Amino acid sequence: MTMTTPHDTQIFLDLIRLYNDYAAAVDSAQWENWVDFFVDDCEYKIQPRENYERGFPLATLALLSKNMLKDRVYGIHETLYHDPYYQRHVVGLPIIREDKDGIIVSEANYAVFRTKLSGESTVFNVGRYLDRVKRDAGELKFISRLCIFDSEMIPNSIIYPI
Repeated sequence: MTMTTPHDTQIFLDLIRLYNDYAAAVDSAQWENWVDFFVDDCEYKIQPRENYERGFPLATLALLSKNMLKDRVYGIHETLYHDPYYQRHVVGLPIIREDKDGIIVSEANYAVFRTKLSGESTVFNVGRYLDRVKRDAGELKFISRLCIFDSEMIPNSIIYPI
């Protein structure tokens, strides 16, 4: 049995807060706040599990800097035409795989439910987050967030961040 130190406990609690705050921001369509969860030189990908496990680089969405995240926000507001919907995240507790040299490697399961304005709620996307996180000016920020979804099929398109 391994013992946790108060330092480990604080990192775990900070990571839980990061995951909860992230879900709250995307569930309430606070897209500008979503961008602030990342460092400038970041990576955000939504990728099918099969591609990830086989080492294939093809992703459903790949954003490779904070500026690309900002461009996605602009697209959500100004250029993408889609049937609006609400989404709601249920995120499991994170597992810290590594904490070394100021970089935390963690993962957590997630489920995203989607509710179209004139319809019922459905399971939209299920998978796991694979994250690299660092403390930036006292706050945890994502260096990399990979959203690895289990199904090979996605309903129509993914407009909002997972």
